[in-house]
Amino acid sequence: MLTIPNLVSLARLALIPVFVWLLFGRDDVAWAGWLLAFIAATDWIDGYLARRLNQVSELGKLLDPVADRLAVVVAVIGGWAKGVLPWWFCVALLVREALIAVGALVVGLKAGSKLAVRPLGKLSTLLLYAAIAWFYIGTGAPLDPLVWAAWAVGIPGLILYWYVGFQYFADARRLVASQ
Repeated sequence: MLTIPNLVSLARLALIPVFVWLLFGRDDVAWAGWLLAFIAATDWIDGYLARRLNQVSELGKLLDPVADRLAVVVAVIGGWAKGVLPWWFCVALLVREALIAVGALVVGLKAGSKLAVRPLGKLSTLLLYAAIAWFYIGTGAPLDPLVWAAWAVGIPGLILYWYVGFQYFADARRLVASQ
């Protein structure tokens, strides 16, 4: 269970409280953004290592999305509280996260399994990670190129996030119906 990819995922989870401390304890929004960017980068690393080292595990399949979802939700709520992220962007992300969480719970209880991660789901998460981190890093400078970049990837990322959410809903219905 303590494979290299799982340790990377556990490290990502352990960095979330550090992110919160940077954001609220030190009131350092930019450094919190840089840490979020690092957490996002390691999202790709743990999956790559799992496949490359032939260390794909059930624990890793659970830890990776939990680390993603938790990091995104904490960053969104923190960004909302700090005024770093637009409120409507936060609401759109949090509602989608809540719907997916309920759907995953229903699938787990009724079908005894979980949904497979879609490549577009990974892409939308990457785009949103980038946008959220760039909003944090570029905060306080409205003409900062990172803020413009955050908008440029954040809007398509959010649209794709919802699109994939509807695909997951269809997947969940099929999986539950087949039981």
